[in-house]
Amino acid sequence: MIEESKALRQKEVGEASILDKLKPHIELIAALFSGVLIVIGLILAKADMETSSIIIYLLAFVIGGYAKAKEGIEDTIADKQLNVEMLMILAAVGSAIIGYWTEGAILIFIFALSGALETYTMNKSHKEISALMDLQPEEALRINNGFEEKVAVSALAIGDLILVKPGERVPSDGVITEGKTNLDEAAITGESFPVSKSLKDEVFAGTVNLRGTITVEITKPSSETLFQKIILLVQSAQSEKSPSQLFIERFEGTYVKVVLAVVALMMFLPHFVLGWSWTETFYRAMILLVVASPCALVASIMPATLSAISNGARHGILVKGGVHLENLGSMQAIALDKTGTLTKGKPEVTDVVVREDLLEADFLFTVASVENYSNHPLAASIVRYAKSKIDKQLIKPENMEDISGYGVQGMINGDLWQAGRAEFVGSLESEQFQNGIGPKLAEQGKTVVYVKDEQGIAGIMTLKDVVRDTTIAAIDALRKEGIRTVMLTGDGEKTAKAIAAESHIDMYISGCLPETKVDEIKKLMEQFGTVAMVGDGINDAPALATASIGIAMGEGTDVALETADVVLMKNDLPRIAEAVKLSKKMNRIIKQNVVFSILVIMVLISSNFLQFLDLPYGVIGHEGSTILVILNSLRLLKN
Repeated sequence: MIEESKALRQKEVGEASILDKLKPHIELIAALFSGVLIVIGLILAKADMETSSIIIYLLAFVIGGYAKAKEGIEDTIADKQLNVEMLMILAAVGSAIIGYWTEGAILIFIFALSGALETYTMNKSHKEISALMDLQPEEALRINNGFEEKVAVSALAIGDLILVKPGERVPSDGVITEGKTNLDEAAITGESFPVSKSLKDEVFAGTVNLRGTITVEITKPSSETLFQKIILLVQSAQSEKSPSQLFIERFEGTYVKVVLAVVALMMFLPHFVLGWSWTETFYRAMILLVVASPCALVASIMPATLSAISNGARHGILVKGGVHLENLGSMQAIALDKTGTLTKGKPEVTDVVVREDLLEADFLFTVASVENYSNHPLAASIVRYAKSKIDKQLIKPENMEDISGYGVQGMINGDLWQAGRAEFVGSLESEQFQNGIGPKLAEQGKTVVYVKDEQGIAGIMTLKDVVRDTTIAAIDALRKEGIRTVMLTGDGEKTAKAIAAESHIDMYISGCLPETKVDEIKKLMEQFGTVAMVGDGINDAPALATASIGIAMGEGTDVALETADVVLMKNDLPRIAEAVKLSKKMNRIIKQNVVFSILVIMVLISSNFLQFLDLPYGVIGHEGSTILVILNSLRLLKN
C-alpha cells in the first residue's frame, strides 16, 4: 500500500513537471495544432465532406484564436476602445460568413503564430529575471541564543546573525562578524576571481561562499539588498515603454476606428459607385479588414525593445526602460566622474625614491611602521604597498603624532621620522632632493609624500589613483562612435590634466563640486544636446539626474544606482560603447520594421482596390509581414 502511494505521488509529480514545462509554450502549441486542423479541414473539403470540414475549421478558429481573442476582448473592455486583436476576430468571422472558411482559419493560424512569437520574445526577455531569482536563496540559517534555526530570508531583520557554510549563497547583505573565506561575487560584479573576505568585510546577497564558514550580521532587509535592486531594475525596465511604443499604442486606437469606418463604407459604396456585385463588395471589404490591420506596425517596437533590454541585462548593462535605450543611440557627449569611474578610486604607490645611503627595504619598513598608525587615507595605501615588498613585521613607533593636514611623525630606534607634505618636512629641502624629482613627479598628477629622518630628506613616495585597465579601451570605443568624452573631477588642474591625458579623454573640467557638476552637465547639454553622465558616488547623483542619461557603476552607492537610468553591473566601462551600439541597432531595426510594415499595408490595400488581391494572399501578405517584423526584432537577442 505504501509503495503504491509513493508510486502515485511520483506519477503526480512527473505529470506536474511535464505541465510546468509545457505551460510557457501553450500558445505556440495551440497555434500549431490549429494549423494541423486546417490541413485536416482542407483534406475533408477536397473529399466533398463540407460539413465535417466546417466543424474542423471551427475547432481551428477556437483553439488557434482563443488566446488572442481573450486578450483582445479584455483589452477592449479595459481600455474602452477597439484594438488590432478585435480587427482580426472580425476579419476571420467575416471570412467565414461569406464562405471563406479556409482563409479565415489560415488568418487565425498565422495571427496566433505571430502572437506566440511575440510571447516568446517576452518570455526570453523575462528569462534574465528568472535566472537572477534562482540565485537568491529562499532560506537562511539564523543563530538565535546560540541555536541554529532555518528561517525564510524575508523574515531576517537588521542585526540578525546568520551562518553561511561553504558552497552556500549569502542570503542577504551584511558584514562578517566571525570567520574568513573567499566569495564568488560574479553574480554582482561580474568579477570571475574569488574575493577574500574576513572580519568587518561587507558581503552581498547572491554571492557564493567558496571556502570557510562565516557568521554574518544582517545590515539590510532582503527587500533592500543590492541583489534585489538589480532584479527590480530589470523588472522596471521591461514594464517602462519607449516614446515610440507609446506613440504606436496611441495611434493604434485611432487607426482601428478609421479602418472600421472605411470597411463599413466599403460594404456599400463600391456596389453603387463602381458597380461591383454585393458578393464582390463584401469580399473586398473583408480583405480590407484583414490587410489594413496594423499588426506588423504594432509589433514593430515592443519585441525589439524587449530583446535589446534582455541582451543588455545578459551582458551586465541594466537599462531602466526603453526611453533610455532609445536615447543612448542619439548621445553626442558623455561626462565621466574621475574617482571610482575612470580610476580605481584607491590610491596606489607608483614611485619610491630613497637617499643613496639607505636601502629601499629598510626605508619601506620604517615609513610603513610610522604610517601604520595614521588615519590618513594615503597611509593605508603606503602600508599595503610596503607589506607587499617586505617580509618583516611592522613595529610601533614611540611618541607617535598625527598632525592633521600635514603628516605623521614618530620615533623609530631613537630617531625621529616624519612623513607628509613638503611644508611639513621642509619645503626647500624637499624641492632640492634628487635634483627636484618631487615637483617633477607632482606635475604628472601624482601625490608626493616626503619622508625625513635626522639627516634630512630620506626619500619620497608618490601615490596616484590609478586609471582602470579598461578605461582607455572604453574611451577609444566611445570616440569611434562619434561621442565626445569629458572628465569632471574635484582634483586640481595638474592631476586632472595628467589623468585626462592618460585616459585619452577629449576634455576635462577640474575643481568640480557636486553643484558644479550639475552646471557643467547643463552647459554640455546646451552644446551637444543628448549628454550622458557616468558616476558612482553620492556626490554624482545630482549630475546623474540632470543628464539626458545617467549611467551608474555597479559598485557605486545606493543613491547613484537609484538615480541612474543605466547601471553597469560589472563596472566595465567598455560596456557603455556596447550599449550605444545596441541602442543604434535597436533604433535601426525599429525603423526597418515600421517602414516595411507601412509599405506592406499600402501595397496590399492598393492591390485590393484594384481587385488584384484574393483573400488567401491578403492573409499571407499581412500576417507574414507581422512574423517577419518579429523575427527581425529577435535578431537583437544575439550577442
